[in-house]
Amino acid sequence: MSKVQSPEPRVTSEVEVNSGKTDIGLWTLDFGLFREPTPEEFKVLSRFERFSFHLVRRMNRGTWKRFWTWCQKVFGAGWIHFATYNLMQIYGLGNVHSLSPDRPILLVANHRSFFDMYTVSTVLFRNTKWRKQLFFPVRGRFFYQGPLGLFVNLVMGWWSMYPPFFASGENPLLEKRAFDKYSFALLTSLCLEGAGNVIGFHPEGTRNKSSDPYSFLPAQPGVGKLIKDAAPQVVPVFIAGLGNNLPKQVMGNWTGGEKIRIHFGPQLDLTDYLSRKDQARTYLEISKFAMSKIAELGEEDRATANSRQ
Repeated sequence: MSKVQSPEPRVTSEVEVNSGKTDIGLWTLDFGLFREPTPEEFKVLSRFERFSFHLVRRMNRGTWKRFWTWCQKVFGAGWIHFATYNLMQIYGLGNVHSLSPDRPILLVANHRSFFDMYTVSTVLFRNTKWRKQLFFPVRGRFFYQGPLGLFVNLVMGWWSMYPPFFASGENPLLEKRAFDKYSFALLTSLCLEGAGNVIGFHPEGTRNKSSDPYSFLPAQPGVGKLIKDAAPQVVPVFIAGLGNNLPKQVMGNWTGGEKIRIHFGPQLDLTDYLSRKDQARTYLEISKFAMSKIAELGEEDRATANSRQ
C-alpha cells in the first residue's frame, strides 16, 4: 500500500449526496460523487497514467463496483481461503462485529507481506454480513504506469487498489504532487462518509523487510492527517505469518507452513486527538498512537505464541 505524505492544506470533502439512488447509493461512490481532477492536477500525469486512473475510477463506481466487489467476495476471498484455511488464526472478530456498518471503517495494519490486506479482506468477507466495498490506496508508480500494473490490480485486488499516489515512498515523483493532493482529498472523502466503505492503510508507509515479526517501521503522518480530517472508525490490525513467495505460501497450507495470525483490536478512541490543533505534529501523534495499538496486538500475539511452546 502507498506511503502517503500529508499535503499542506486541510482537505475539505466535496461530497454531493443524491438521496434518490437508494438502490446503489449507500455503498457505492455514486452516493458520494467526488469531483474530477482539475486540469492542473491532471496534467502532471502521463497519458497512460491518466488512462489508468480513468479506468480504475470507473471500476470503483456504481454497478461496476458492485460487480467487482462480488468477484472479490466469491473468487478472491474463496481462493485465499482455499490457500490458507489450514493456517489461518483469527483473533478479535468481536471488535469488528461491534463496528457500525453505516460509517466508513479504516483498517490500520502493520505491513510485512504483499498479501496482508488481501488476507484481511478475506476474513471480513467470510465473517461479516454487511455490505462492504474495499479501497486500498497504493503507489501509482507501478500499478498505474503500465499494463502489468493494471493486470495485477485486476487479478489481485479486483480494481480495489485505489486511489493512486505518485509523490511518496521510495523514489517519489515529486512533479506529480499536485495529483497526490487530489488523491488524498478523494481518500478523505471515502473515509468521511459512505456506508460500507472499508479502507486499508499501512501507517508505516512501506513494507517492513525485517525478519522480526514484532518490529515496526516509524509511523508516517499521512494516516494521522487522514484520521484528523475524516474521523472514520479506526481499527488496528496486526498480521503475522504471511510471506512474499506466493507458491511457497500456498503450498504451506498443506505442508505445515507458519500459522497466519490476524488480530483485530478495539476501535480506537481518538476523541482527544481530533480536538487538537490541525498541524503536522498532531498528524504524527495520531499515527504513532495507531502504531502503538498495532504493537500492543503484536505483543498479544507473542504472548500467545510463547504460551503454546
